[in-house]
Amino acid sequence: MSELTFPADVLYHPEHTWVLINDDNTAVVGITDFAQDQLGEVAFVDLPSVGDHFDAGAEFGTVESIKAVSSLYMPISGTVEEINEGLEDAPEDVNTSPYKDGWMLRITLDADADKSQLLNHEGYAEKIK
Repeated sequence: MSELTFPADVLYHPEHTWVLINDDNTAVVGITDFAQDQLGEVAFVDLPSVGDHFDAGAEFGTVESIKAVSSLYMPISGTVEEINEGLEDAPEDVNTSPYKDGWMLRITLDADADKSQLLNHEGYAEKIK
């Protein structure tokens, strides 16, 4: 087993999703390396539609592996602007590159989006020990 990675430039939701917040009030969302490792080989990702709005902590989709189907939880409130359509044909990108090729959503953050429940990389690594 390879060592799990927790990039310092993203924030982590306690339910194993991450968010990379950009300067232009947009963000990228995906699942953590820990989550994909626990799931095993990802076979299917069910993502929402462009234009859908989610509050922080709301379920926005599911990821299916040989082992289980797991819910995906929005780390921060916002509206879906783009989904990673490449995951339809290559869901294994979630396993091989959860923070790059395996990203799931691009969102526009709500004006009042609250980051207080999110963890930095050290806090998240401590949580999953």
